[in-house]
Amino acid sequence: MKIKKGDTVLIISGKNRGKRGKVLQVFPREGRVVVEGVNLRKKHIRPRRAGEKGQIVEMPAPLHVSNIKIICSKCRKATRIGYKIVDKTTTRPPHPPTKGGPLKFRICKKCGQEI
Repeated sequence: MKIKKGDTVLIISGKNRGKRGKVLQVFPREGRVVVEGVNLRKKHIRPRRAGEKGQIVEMPAPLHVSNIKIICSKCRKATRIGYKIVDKTTTRPPHPPTKGGPLKFRICKKCGQEI
């Protein structure tokens, strides 16, 4: 899945279209993500102790990954994600060299910068 926890995303369809939020949780097997402050559902909570009152709590529910677009941190536009594979002998400026195989990192399809 190309979306990761902590990414800022834009909702592109549904009742919350146009809203932006941070990804809180990712469910790769289901192809769903939970976005902060979007797709809120009400959950009724029973009282646990005597004298305590029940509550209604709003919790974000998962959205399908096809309904969101990532926002590039460099160009600040909603974009698609591509991948770039770099040989392990080369180093990228902000990252130290690695000992494993080739490096694979996400890039913005609009500006070409690393996300």
